[in-house]
Amino acid sequence: MSEAGSGARPMHDVVVVGGGAVGLLLGCLLARRGLDAVVLERRHAPDPAATPSRAIGIHPPGLRALAAAGVGDEVRRRAVVIRDGRVTCDGRTLGRLRFPRSGMVHSLPQLEVEALLEERIDGARTVSLRRGVEVTGVTDRGTHLVVHAVDGDAKLDVPARYAVGADGVRSGIRSLIGADWRPRRGRASYVMCDTRDDTGAPETALLHFEPAGVVESFPMPGGRRRWVARVRREPAELDAAAIATVVESRTGSSFDTDAATSPTAFVAAQHVAHPMSSGRVALVGDAAHEISPIGGQGMNLGWSDAVHLDRELAAALAAAAPIDVFAAYDRSRRAAALRATRQAAFNMRMGAPATGVRLRTRNAAVRVLGLPGLRGVLGRAFTMQWL
Repeated sequence: MSEAGSGARPMHDVVVVGGGAVGLLLGCLLARRGLDAVVLERRHAPDPAATPSRAIGIHPPGLRALAAAGVGDEVRRRAVVIRDGRVTCDGRTLGRLRFPRSGMVHSLPQLEVEALLEERIDGARTVSLRRGVEVTGVTDRGTHLVVHAVDGDAKLDVPARYAVGADGVRSGIRSLIGADWRPRRGRASYVMCDTRDDTGAPETALLHFEPAGVVESFPMPGGRRRWVARVRREPAELDAAAIATVVESRTGSSFDTDAATSPTAFVAAQHVAHPMSSGRVALVGDAAHEISPIGGQGMNLGWSDAVHLDRELAAALAAAAPIDVFAAYDRSRRAAALRATRQAAFNMRMGAPATGVRLRTRNAAVRVLGLPGLRGVLGRAFTMQWL
């Protein structure tokens, strides 16, 4: 399936641009159908130092997508199950949440999930992953596309019936199809690090809705826990001690800074691409929408995109690969992305600094949502069952 060099170049069914969590999962789904596809990834290899564990929350729809890709059982074996959650403020419990067995969240670092998906593709007969390949353009030939790329000093022309942009928030494919990157409500700054879990709650998400801003912590495999705190701005000296100081000043809890990973600061911003497809090209994952990463919403939404697009691609190829087949995908996934951004914006507002009447109103709302009759509503929203 080599495109370099000479002679006849094979006509792929699909070229997937981007070998992250979403592009790899789509490649696995296409392999399951026996479709001919190649995944082109700019990075030569995953770099754990440059890309720490990133998303960890796998919601039920995401787990179903991983099962369809053939890695669901291994993900379950490696992951920690988050069975419940507790919301507090000033040391008082505002509400509790317990997930049903079918609605529990699994925690596993994104890099581990990507490694499982890549291993699956390595064993596939009809799909391959090519690393160190940077896509530079796409030409529509009417009956098919040609994806232009470079691999070191070599130029590649990769023909395919369809192309998919899974190349992240800074998507070059999105730019090539001329899609708008429309901002959505919701923007906040956070700091984050992973360390040893000394909370005594190894299967519980702890949400501290404090006056100075939310502090969240989530279980991870290997007896570890992720701490995330909302901040007004990134600390001048970003280290584990700075994050521990924020956590302790707000919650009274502490964590072992010697066992902590290098901290990360990030801004949660939100955008949705319009359109999400053009002709023979479609966008998935972060190339199609930027969602607040708190809780893994963006990764799970991207996997849901891949499941929907896999079906659309299979149907289109069965119908002799017509052009403009993504209209229904565009409508349904934009609606899903808009709903996700609204939910994320609400979550960010709930976690914003608050005092006085606003703080009391927020805490009262959390207590109401924590009532037994409403816990199911809250659980469905938290676990993205609607995807």
